Amino acid sequence: MTDSSISETSEPAGRTIVLDVVGLQPQHIDADRTPTLESFFASESVRPLRPTFPAVTVPAQTTLATGQRPDTHGDVSSGEFDRERQTAEFWERDRDGRDRIWETASDEAGLITGVLNFQHLIGTSADVAVTPSPIEDENNDILEMNCWTNPDGFYDDLREELNHFPLHNYWGPGANEDGSRWILAAAREAIERFDPDLLWVYVPHLDYVGQSSGPGSDAFRAELSVVDDLLEEFLTHLTETDRWDETALVLVNEYGFHDVDRPVFPNRALREAGLLEVAGDGEAAIGDSAAFAMVDHQIAHVYADEGSVEAARDVFESLEGVDDVLGRRGKADRGIDHPNAGEIVLVANRDAWFQYYWWDDPENAPPYATEMDIHAKPGFDPCELFFGEEGLVSLDASKVGGSHGRVDESAYGSFGLGGPAAPALEGDEPVDATDVTPTILDLLGLEGTLSMELEGTSLRNSEGERRST
Repeated sequence: MTDSSISETSEPAGRTIVLDVVGLQPQHIDADRTPTLESFFASESVRPLRPTFPAVTVPAQTTLATGQRPDTHGDVSSGEFDRERQTAEFWERDRDGRDRIWETASDEAGLITGVLNFQHLIGTSADVAVTPSPIEDENNDILEMNCWTNPDGFYDDLREELNHFPLHNYWGPGANEDGSRWILAAAREAIERFDPDLLWVYVPHLDYVGQSSGPGSDAFRAELSVVDDLLEEFLTHLTETDRWDETALVLVNEYGFHDVDRPVFPNRALREAGLLEVAGDGEAAIGDSAAFAMVDHQIAHVYADEGSVEAARDVFESLEGVDDVLGRRGKADRGIDHPNAGEIVLVANRDAWFQYYWWDDPENAPPYATEMDIHAKPGFDPCELFFGEEGLVSLDASKVGGSHGRVDESAYGSFGLGGPAAPALEGDEPVDATDVTPTILDLLGLEGTLSMELEGTSLRNSEGERRST
């Protein structure tokens, strides 16, 4: 099979701007709903992007920015389970030794690089970086909004121009386009002040309606126009900068969504089987349990004691809504056989998703269940997008309309090239997610010059077979 490719005759771009528009798929780009995207990235030149498994935020982002698969880079979920401390934590990492394209291109090639609102940016060596980092008390209550930035003091400048980053519109029941609007405005400021050679911009808010309402909803279709309007302001500004003629635009999206209507509760099943213990305060006693499921959308990592793996497998082989139960061979086949992965990995049916709840009666839920507390919850909780009756957050999992994590063709992401310095994107086959970083390096004239250990290749050299995902 021959994948999509870029033309052989193109010269390196002086500047590359990456727009990471979560939830945007090739079929969403047309002259009626998204005229700005259609004008900068003609729909016939935008290809499906084949994610690595699992298609959830942190693994997908790390693959896009490193050219490696999860069984190499180790990000197997948006959370991580510490076997020694027996704790599951989401969104807690800092840079932690990761060398992504903006770090390596800055450190080794001397390019000015920038990245906005990607996960795990604290400590990055990118020349320009912005990531939310609110000041919190010991109960994780926000005392003051803040962002970690490179250079120091950049957030102070952004706050003067744009006001505080709208964290409560970035996630939660109040999530809307204001987070994306602020990020794109900050990207304009970064270009004006630092003129980076590589700038990666995360545009998140389609993600919210994709989860809350689902990709087939009227709400999702309406939000496509909102995203397009936000990008029009940013891209129009970009065309007026001095280096527009040497600019290549890269459009990426980490994953598409599935419409879902079935929440599945693997920790309830483990508790009923006597494998999961619950403490007196309602929290799962993970350290005293034989097995525990760390859920993340349509995948779940089941961490089990050596003598309980088969018992846990038996529980899930018959659990409705589970499409596949992956052991060592299944994990290897999916490119996720890494020590960070669970002993078992669950894959949901296309119309189903995994919720972390281990209780049946809402009165027995732990205190954080009805709170916006993304770090305390031992699993990803899309119910945080809905107001609750007894607290800020709903406990009604049936409200969730969309999910992701499975790697199905219907939920592939997208990859496109645009701008005056971009080469032509040829062919009609999907682009592999591992090819994104090599292709960006190629656009910048850096292919083969950096120490990055890439598992993908530039689209200029993309013919041949690829490892199945």
